[in-house]
Amino acid sequence: MAFLSHTDDLFDSILMADDRFHTQGYRDGFEEGSRVGTMEGRHHGALHGARLSAEVSFYHGFALAWKFLLQNHEEVKARKQLKAVESLVGLIQRFPHEDPQYENLQEDTAKIRAKFRQVCSLLNVVADFREYVGGSSQMSF
Repeated sequence: MAFLSHTDDLFDSILMADDRFHTQGYRDGFEEGSRVGTMEGRHHGALHGARLSAEVSFYHGFALAWKFLLQNHEEVKARKQLKAVESLVGLIQRFPHEDPQYENLQEDTAKIRAKFRQVCSLLNVVADFREYVGGSSQMSF
């Protein structure tokens, strides 16, 4: 009987080798995929976070500059423009810069972009952030 159990163990190890290798390969692949996925996810998040930060920072600087330019005008049109600019500044200041898990990130970003477009329309200036980021290729000093 001892010989039979030894033979059964030998055959079991041969017959089950495919299953063992499949299971070990799955574990190894899962661990490697998790490691690489985490690295790629961090890189992707940092890249898109930096883009969003640059965009919101641009809007904030834009709004502060226009607020400074409009604050001493007494005209009705300038007051309406200033009110819209101050509304944009308020949206940006309430934007949660430090919370990467913020649930309403997309909605608040859309509100800021919409307010920026409204301010640009009131001020009669170009409303495309990409034009500002790309810069002018024809400008030289």
